[in-house]
Amino acid sequence: MFAKIWRISRMSTPSRKRLMRDFKRLMQDPPAGISGAPQDNNIMLWNAVIFGPDDSPWDGGTFKLTLQFNEEYPNKPPTVRFISRMFHPNIYADGSICLDILQNQWSPIYDVAAILTSIQSLLCDPNPNSPANSEAARMFSENKREYNRKVREIVEQSWTAD
Repeated sequence: MFAKIWRISRMSTPSRKRLMRDFKRLMQDPPAGISGAPQDNNIMLWNAVIFGPDDSPWDGGTFKLTLQFNEEYPNKPPTVRFISRMFHPNIYADGSICLDILQNQWSPIYDVAAILTSIQSLLCDPNPNSPANSEAARMFSENKREYNRKVREIVEQSWTAD
């Protein structure tokens, strides 16, 4: 697969070269619980999986995402969305993510591994003061037991979703 993507990237722009570097780094030294790769013929569109962090309500979940890059990467962040159904204070119903590094705190130093690692840590450390899902934010703040129960339902659904 890497050779195929490398051939595609020869029509390279700076963003495509950077994405190839990100991909190579992700393959050589993948962070725990994260995987990602470009779609077959498109280095600008990636599929990724984040595994729920151990010893958390998310433990055991496998959550699918897409990352859509444009030619302004790494100067502009990708558009990242969960494909998997989620229940989280900072994840909208359409799967888009309210995370500072994907908006106003973006920096070109972030690579794909850093983006996915940040999203993985957001699962366990939500910001209920900046809710994308007000029901999840309220439940997280007011009824942690019920919130964790809903999260476990999402985890179980992640095993059977295609």
